[in-house]
Amino acid sequence: MKINIDSVTHTYDVDVLEDVSLTLEGYQCVALIGVSGSGKSTLIRLLAGLEKPSSGTITIDEQDVLSEEYKRKIGFVFQKHNLFPHLTLKKNISLILEKTRNFSKKEASEKADYYLEIMHLKEQANKLPKNVSGGEAQRASLARALSIEPQIIFLDEPTSSLDPVLTHEVLTAVEDLRDSGKNFIFITHVISFVKDFADYVIYMEKGKIVEHGSPDILENPKTESLKEFMGKVR
Repeated sequence: MKINIDSVTHTYDVDVLEDVSLTLEGYQCVALIGVSGSGKSTLIRLLAGLEKPSSGTITIDEQDVLSEEYKRKIGFVFQKHNLFPHLTLKKNISLILEKTRNFSKKEASEKADYYLEIMHLKEQANKLPKNVSGGEAQRASLARALSIEPQIIFLDEPTSSLDPVLTHEVLTAVEDLRDSGKNFIFITHVISFVKDFADYVIYMEKGKIVEHGSPDILENPKTESLKEFMGKVR
C-alpha cells in the first residue's frame, strides 16, 4: 500500500488537521493512535474519501481518494456497527451487494452466507441486529465490508463501545484476516492489538502527526508526547 498525504488541512469550526504530510509505501496494516480529539478519526475519514480536505491532497496506490474508482475498492467499519436495524444480518450484506455491485439475489445470498460463516455468524444470519450481541453486530459489519471484496479496509475504533470480552472477539476476527491480502488502516484504543497487528504506527496530537514508524516506537518513543501517552495507556 502506498499512501501520500500532501499538505492536508481540514477545518470544521476550528482546524482539526493542520498541514499534515506523510508518504508511506510497502505497509499492509497502518494504525492511527492518539488521545480523543487528536485528529485521527478525521484523518481516517479523509483517507477513505468520506470527506474532502479543506486543502491539500491524498492519494493511495496512486489514486485520488475522492475518485469513484477508489471508493469502490474500500470497506469501512465504523465505531458503531451501522447496520440497518430492520434487516437481518444476512440481508444487511446481500442488499448492499444487489444495490451497489449489481449481484443477482442468488449471488448476493451466497456471498453473504460465505462471509457470515467466515465471521462465525452462520447461526445468527437471520436475526435482526438488536437480537445479537454487540460483538456479533460488529463482526456482521466487518462481514459486510469484506463482502464487496475491498483492497483496503478502514476500521474506526470498531470496539470502542464493547466490553473486553466482545473487544477480544472482534479483534480476533480482524487478526484472522491478516493473511487475506487486504490492507488495513485502523484506529483502536487497544495498544496490545496495535503491537500485534500493525506494521506501521502513526501517533497524532492536536491535529498533527507527532511521531511515526514501526511498532517499536511504542516501546522506545522519541518524543515526550508519545512517552506520556504510552505511560497512560499501558
